[in-house]
Amino acid sequence: MSSAIADVALRAGVSKATASRALSGKGYVAEATRLRVIEAAQEIGYVASPNAASLVTGQTKNIGVVMPFINRWFFGEVLEGIESALLDRGYDMTLYNLHPGTADRQRVFEFFLARKRFEGIVLIGVEPSESEADQLVRLGVPLVGIGEPVTGIPFLSMDDRGAARRATEQLIALGHRHIWHIAGEGAEALDVSVPGKRYAGYLEAMAAGGLGDLCRVEVTEMSLPGGYDAAAHILSDATSRPTAVFAACDEIAIGTMIAARRLGLRVPGDLSIIGIDGHEYAEMFSLTTIEQRPRQQGHDAVTSLLDRIAGEPPPPAVIDVPARLVVRASTAALTTAAGAHLGVATA
Repeated sequence: MSSAIADVALRAGVSKATASRALSGKGYVAEATRLRVIEAAQEIGYVASPNAASLVTGQTKNIGVVMPFINRWFFGEVLEGIESALLDRGYDMTLYNLHPGTADRQRVFEFFLARKRFEGIVLIGVEPSESEADQLVRLGVPLVGIGEPVTGIPFLSMDDRGAARRATEQLIALGHRHIWHIAGEGAEALDVSVPGKRYAGYLEAMAAGGLGDLCRVEVTEMSLPGGYDAAAHILSDATSRPTAVFAACDEIAIGTMIAARRLGLRVPGDLSIIGIDGHEYAEMFSLTTIEQRPRQQGHDAVTSLLDRIAGEPPPPAVIDVPARLVVRASTAALTTAAGAHLGVATA
């Protein structure tokens, strides 16, 4: 059974108020005293009650986290960054996994987020509608998002259009003309979603390179199996297959690489592949990619949110996420021999 704060204070030789400040981190306590109180609490097995603490301080030390997937690499990386940063600051986390197109989404926005006493909420790739964003703002707690910006909520956001343009330009610079884009679901809605912006960036780069008439897209789930299925489809016909693929994410790119190799194609000898994200397997597969460090984004989102909770001024509406091109062995210059092998003109 947990001991009371009075027992901790008695064992450490301090007042109950000092023991409370030392364990909560609220108010000044000399470092030596703080360490003595923590040691006393550990010796007698004292565990502070979050509910009791919230009644005294008005703080729940709980952050709501809302995301559409937990089984995809990008979201898992962001979540680990969030969790680590929250634990370092003594905060709990409540996670809501919003599967796209389900009734759970409406219940989370209308009921669960409003019922819980969160000190702040982090949104990861949720892309709330206008009404959902209004519901969030009306909660009256600090908000921060990661992904596609939403009016009224500060967002950490990479320039997805620019990253896609840079990836496509890299393939064009290597001499490729027949470049397919394997896009994520929802890409048809340009400028509305992350897949849409990446598709738009591809179209812009192809048009700027005088290759607008050669644009081709295949839409699939943003996952490794999705990439494999899409690539197996577009690479199966030797008379029309591309010499290069820009994938909307690294998981699609890796799936494309596996499909190409199973079809007997050499990467990059017959097919160059580039992705976006900086997946932890990118180095293993020698994948050229636009890297964006999602775990750091999770950490930075928490830092921004807790600064707001502490009374700091609001951050900019959009906090730029840096991205960099990492060139590996999945891309190479197009050769006439390679183009002829694929049945595609290289002129």
